[in-house]
Amino acid sequence: MAAPTTSAANTDVITAIRHLTSAIAAGGVDPRLLGLVHLRASQINSCSPCVYAGVAAAKKHGETDERLHNVAAWRDTPFFTEAERAALALTEAATRLQDGAAGVTDEIRAAAAEHFTEEQLSALTSEIALTNFFNRVNRVRGEQAGKSW
Repeated sequence: MAAPTTSAANTDVITAIRHLTSAIAAGGVDPRLLGLVHLRASQINSCSPCVYAGVAAAKKHGETDERLHNVAAWRDTPFFTEAERAALALTEAATRLQDGAAGVTDEIRAAAAEHFTEEQLSALTSEIALTNFFNRVNRVRGEQAGKSW
C-alpha cells in the first residue's frame, strides 16, 4: 500500500495508520486474503499505486499469478474459496458506495459472518476502509504506480 510521505504536519496521521495496520494484521485474517481485499478495492477505485503495491505484497505472501490476474473477475472463476468470495463481496459493496449501489446488504453481511469471527470481520472492515482511504489520498495527490517511496 502506497503511503503518504512523512512531514511534520502528518506525523500523527502516519502513527495512527501504523497502529491501525498493526491492529488489522492482528485480527486473525490470512494476510493473503487481506491482500486480495486491498487489491480489489484499489482496482475499483483505479488507484494504480495501490494496485501495484497490492500485487507486490500479495506475491510476497505467496499469492499466485493466476489468482491475482483474476481477482477482478472473482465471481466468474473457480480460483477463490467461499470465504474469499464473501470477503470480496463485502469489499465491493463497501467500496462502491458512491456508485449508488445498495451498499453492504444483510445478505452480504450474513455471508461474511458465516466465514469470519467478529474480530476477523472487524479486521476486514478496517482493511477495506484503510484501503479506500489510501486510494483517495493517492488519487488526490496524483500518485503513479511504481514510484519508489
